[in-house]
Amino acid sequence: MNRLVRRFRTLPIRARLSMLVAAAVAFAVAAVSVTCWFIVQGKLYEQVNNDLKEALAQPRLEDQIESVLTNCYQDTANTNRGFPPGNTYFQVITEDGTVCVSPFSVGKVKVSATDKQVIKNGKEAVFHDGTTETGEAVRVATAPLSTTNGPAALVLATSLKGTHATLNELALILLLVSGVGVLGAGAAGLAVARAGLRPVDKLTEAVEQVARTDDLSIRIPVEDDAEDEIARLSRSFNSMTGSLANSRELQQQLIADAGHELRTPLTSLRTNIELLTRSEETGRPIPAADRKALLASVKAQMTELASLIGDLQELSRSEGQRGERVQVVSLEDTVESALRRARLRGPELTINAHVDPWFTRAEPAALERAVVNILDNAVKFSPEGGTIDVQLTHGTLTVRDHGPGIPEDELPHVFDRFWRSPSARALPGSGLGLSIVARTVQQAGGEVTLTRAQGGGTVATVRLPGAPTPPPETP
Repeated sequence: MNRLVRRFRTLPIRARLSMLVAAAVAFAVAAVSVTCWFIVQGKLYEQVNNDLKEALAQPRLEDQIESVLTNCYQDTANTNRGFPPGNTYFQVITEDGTVCVSPFSVGKVKVSATDKQVIKNGKEAVFHDGTTETGEAVRVATAPLSTTNGPAALVLATSLKGTHATLNELALILLLVSGVGVLGAGAAGLAVARAGLRPVDKLTEAVEQVARTDDLSIRIPVEDDAEDEIARLSRSFNSMTGSLANSRELQQQLIADAGHELRTPLTSLRTNIELLTRSEETGRPIPAADRKALLASVKAQMTELASLIGDLQELSRSEGQRGERVQVVSLEDTVESALRRARLRGPELTINAHVDPWFTRAEPAALERAVVNILDNAVKFSPEGGTIDVQLTHGTLTVRDHGPGIPEDELPHVFDRFWRSPSARALPGSGLGLSIVARTVQQAGGEVTLTRAQGGGTVATVRLPGAPTPPPETP
């Protein structure tokens, strides 16, 4: 059985659907055919029983019975007084088991246990199947009698040859009709399966073509008003390939932008290192001040490279890697930690902070990096001796600097990867800081905006869902 099931599962979907449809139709046809056969059988037997009841109701039946008992086993020419036609079995069974057959009976019916039971304690006629001495099937009506010689039973029977022939013909017709129906259902199931799975074939061809050509621009045509499962699957496939194409485009753009950003510090590093190497090879020392400046430049470029590589690693992390580290984070502690780092980077600045408790679900390291990036931007663009205002209230963090601010036409691009304002390209940075901020905040279910502040400067606003108290720990 298990082997058949495994074999069935290896068949194509069309074949399985056709076989299932044929099996379902075969079961339905078989059930209808068997029900029909039994209903017809019941009706035919009911008709035979009615004929026997009419025979039992003949007006001269008592005279005939007395005649049979009187002339038991004797040929009497005057006993058939117009009683039933010649296809009827007529006999009387006495209490001692003697069988008296009427001269006009077409044969003798074997005595059954039912007949003896009727003689013993029968109160009404009983209908049952029986056989003659020659083995012919008959329908028997056994009625109790009370004679001068004691209890007896009248047996009337009629042949079932015609009834059985009719039932056999009906069974053959039903079998033929069922066979034709099953074959037709199998053919119809195959046709329906082919028509229904045609969109699946198109989808399979599209997937195979994508796997073969690596072309993510392939789309499966879907009717706008189609809402069946195949249409939903096709739309999902189109959406998936579209997302993959966008992801590939973003990946290629990231690689191109990263290459462009890496080229500048690498070129500067190579130039500085070549100067130092040439100095060593030629034996012409570089002045101490210039050498110190070159080494400081090399160190700055290496720091910038390390920062850029870290930013690229942060952006390249998958959603699944992030989900493993998400936990309840105290935004208050995160902001306080970022403020300590910001004060070290801008010791000449005044940072005013008001931070209220707030707890949210996020990745702790990523969230702190995002807050540090926002504060770094404020430190970077604040004038010397300037002020930075930081406030965290009800899950909304605002960081306001008093620098030159961002032009209105540049605000839509501030969260793009590697985008840097023309006025800030001379400053250190990779152009990925705000992009990382946007991604981290969105993954935590929040939103971040940058706007121009009244009186000059920029306001960065971060809103994160959560509560002022940590949620209860689940046991």
